[in-house]
Amino acid sequence: MNEIAIFPLNVVVFPEGELPLRLFEPRYLDMVKRCMRKDIGFGICLISKGNEAGVPAEINLFGTYVRIIDWEQLPGGLLGITVKGEKRFRIESSWLQDDNLRIADITYLDEDDDIIPENYQGFSELLKQIAERYELEIADEEERFEKATWVSERLAEILPFELSMKQTLLEMDKPLQRFDLMQALLEKVEAGEFNQI
Repeated sequence: MNEIAIFPLNVVVFPEGELPLRLFEPRYLDMVKRCMRKDIGFGICLISKGNEAGVPAEINLFGTYVRIIDWEQLPGGLLGITVKGEKRFRIESSWLQDDNLRIADITYLDEDDDIIPENYQGFSELLKQIAERYELEIADEEERFEKATWVSERLAEILPFELSMKQTLLEMDKPLQRFDLMQALLEKVEAGEFNQI
């Protein structure tokens, strides 16, 4: 197991996804300084109850280990950082430090590297269309559109699913399971059963 700091947020980050953050709380500023000094990352977990700032929030037990890839000092004492997801993990135990920073023992979760089966190729085409239409940087990564895990994670972060659904998708170990759930959600939207996903 590995011991890491946890940053509770109202967002779900997937491996290889990037996220800009603006920090002001001392506990998280200290966390970032320590991460940069030691060249380590931290974990991001979706909040299940509570808020991002102030009293420590309750969190989901599955999250993503991220590393800082860019930073800048912002006006008003804020620190801006950009993080990139690396690995999914499950929290085995956690506790609060004196400064209310949550520390957790985690187990990393395996990712497979399977090619997308022919009957799931529609998801690869959907991601290509979105990437080209909105001129996303991933549009240039042609060889990766055949990888089931990468495609399922990119769609899960791009499509406007509710946070609870994104969390469910993050927790799934198999990309084909993710595709099946996304298909079911998209079909409900198309049938008019949901106004929002």
